[in-house]
Amino acid sequence: MSVLSKSLIHIIGLGVSAPLELSNKVKATLSSADVIIGSKRQLQLLSNTFDIDHKQSKVLPKLDQLRDFIHQHQHQHQHQHQYQGIVVLASGDPLYYGIGRWCKQQFGMDKCRFYPAISSIQAACHLLGLSLQDVNVLSLHGRSLEKIRTQLKNNTTLLVLTDSYSSPRVLAEECRAAGFEQSILSVCENLGMPQQSVRHFSVAELFSDHQYKIDPLHITIIQVKGHGGILPEFPGIPDIHFVTGKEPGKGMISKREVRLTILSLLQPAGGDIIWDIGAGCGSVAVELAYWNEKTTIYAIDYHTQRLHYLNVNCQRFGVSHNVRVIEGRAPNILSSLPLPHKVFIGGSDGELSRLLPLIWQQLPVDGIVVVSAVIESSRQQLVEFAETLYDNQVQSVEISVNRGVLQQRQLSYQAKQPVTIFAFTKIDHRDKQ
Repeated sequence: MSVLSKSLIHIIGLGVSAPLELSNKVKATLSSADVIIGSKRQLQLLSNTFDIDHKQSKVLPKLDQLRDFIHQHQHQHQHQHQYQGIVVLASGDPLYYGIGRWCKQQFGMDKCRFYPAISSIQAACHLLGLSLQDVNVLSLHGRSLEKIRTQLKNNTTLLVLTDSYSSPRVLAEECRAAGFEQSILSVCENLGMPQQSVRHFSVAELFSDHQYKIDPLHITIIQVKGHGGILPEFPGIPDIHFVTGKEPGKGMISKREVRLTILSLLQPAGGDIIWDIGAGCGSVAVELAYWNEKTTIYAIDYHTQRLHYLNVNCQRFGVSHNVRVIEGRAPNILSSLPLPHKVFIGGSDGELSRLLPLIWQQLPVDGIVVVSAVIESSRQQLVEFAETLYDNQVQSVEISVNRGVLQQRQLSYQAKQPVTIFAFTKIDHRDKQ
């Protein structure tokens, strides 16, 4: 019987060595495959080690086309006795920033088999004597450069998988902009090849007049060093770091002390969909997204200028990938959005009495609504809504912040307007009976 089962998709990782080092199991799988799919480079690399001339090979297309091709190919050959399945080539570990995850999502684990090899990530760490568990890995390949801004933390080691838009010089620019001018960037090129090399650069060197030629096949490892202070390293982003179009620290944002209370009451979890209604310039949405990469926040506002600064702040802090900026008014716009697990209402434009029951109806069990209010009419509406719920579904706190200001060596405190915050948790009391 063949080593392959019909309809299986075999995702084979190719290691960084040249020539390739293939296990007997991988060789047998390749020998029996009906078709081999990979990038031009992968197919060429494989052909230098393994005879694939007699095989049907296909250059890896876009993923939607790949899905259609695999389905079509399997359908056409499913009744043929000689059909032996499909091989998809990957780099290193197919399930670590590789195509393996996509294959599993599209076709299911029962249809996929995975064959890992030494990855460029592992090879780079061994080249520099780094333990992988001490390294933060970030892929910018095909992703927005700004995402690195959520990862730049002092005294950390960051391994970056790059593309043409994230060259070492561009990464050095991000380090400098974040206040990490003392960082060292190690560029590992042509890993596993005879021409393998590693070069170490300071941020200043990459900004010198000398034009360094970097091979496209490279990984950059950043030893992050410097004073920082631009991007947050702990919850509680200073108000002055948000762009609002006003004096630093002013404008349509929830101030730091209030913002942290809101976030603690929301209790965000990985995979949550969170609505931020009346997002303003985005302080809650941005801080929420910055510390919770696996949440998706829908930041809703209708004011043109506030939307502009909301987008600016998302880019500034590198969270555009998990903050969706929505132009519109609540509640009208809400029907077009995915149902939320959590909701924050920072501004309702007079619609609070309509919003609360509507959102409450849509929330799942254990869902949370957090609302902040500064005017008495909003507070009263929140109290009235709270009185319709069970006692253990309601939390409320009023925050009065007096900030100290030192002028001419004299310390005085400036009182801020009190903010009332309510948190409503949707508990299924049928389970309590």
